[in-house]
Amino acid sequence: MVLVKVKPTGFWKQGLRALIRRFPMQPLFMLRGWKCKWLKLISVQTFYLLNLDYPPLNRLFRSTTVFPAGLAALIQTQQTVLAAVGEDAPLSCLLLETKDVQQVTWQKDLGNTERSICSYSEYFNQTVNPDFEDKVQFTEAGLQNNSIVIRNVTEQDEGCYLCLFNTFSAGALTGRTCLKVYELHGPVLNVCRSSSPAGSDVSCSATGRPAPTVTLTAPQQNLSLSLYNTTRVSNSNGTVTVTTTALLSASSSTQVGCSVSVLSAAPRELLLTVPGPSERSDHGLDERSGSSGRDRRALIISVMVFFIGIGIFILKKTSQKAGQIISVG
Repeated sequence: MVLVKVKPTGFWKQGLRALIRRFPMQPLFMLRGWKCKWLKLISVQTFYLLNLDYPPLNRLFRSTTVFPAGLAALIQTQQTVLAAVGEDAPLSCLLLETKDVQQVTWQKDLGNTERSICSYSEYFNQTVNPDFEDKVQFTEAGLQNNSIVIRNVTEQDEGCYLCLFNTFSAGALTGRTCLKVYELHGPVLNVCRSSSPAGSDVSCSATGRPAPTVTLTAPQQNLSLSLYNTTRVSNSNGTVTVTTTALLSASSSTQVGCSVSVLSAAPRELLLTVPGPSERSDHGLDERSGSSGRDRRALIISVMVFFIGIGIFILKKTSQKAGQIISVG
């Protein structure tokens, strides 16, 4: 459970297993008062480290130790942490009362078992499981306040994480925080002119996991969107593409907005200016007249160059003939 190099092996492992079978309910309380002279080499602190590296005994400590009422509220942690794919996810636990903490351990809850991620103690300092060295790092290593960050999160990082404050006085105090990973791409906002019915067709789409919420808005007063329609398409990678369309009726230039969100994460918003019908037609006329003017200028220049070339050619021929007449005379 905790990344400690010392593990119960051989005689010590058999002894610990026998101890669990003999005293299944309160091994910690019994060991606190254990004074066997022939086992002086195993101090209570060493036993903490040994037991935490031995999953069956660790589960007994966490599940059978009887804590006073309200002890579970001693650890302050965020119940749910949201992170987008590729982002970093911070996890933290704060012990609200001063306790004799020997070690803080982070684990991932796999349902039937737990997997050790990292641990911190004054004796061993920071220790990270080799499988997580490129994934997890401490941002605050302390015995009362402990924080880690999971870098570049993926769907596989989703789940619940445990922080264990291992104390002499109260056993293992456990906090729990769950990481929810989402994916969101977009929004993509498009506007095109509609003749029937009159107005502008507005569409906004976003792709995410789980399915995103897509909302179209007309921020200006006295404007409304009608003929709403929403479609959902499931993709092979588990994401869902949601597209919302609506009709915007406006006689002048206005703005239309789109907001997309997943779960309770902060929404992403996009605004687009939609020209009015008259502005669009004027703009089109300007473009056409400008294009015609450019074409006329190009034609005139081409004709002038042509005639200038002919003039130069005629002058050259004339001068050559004059030279021949002089030489003959």
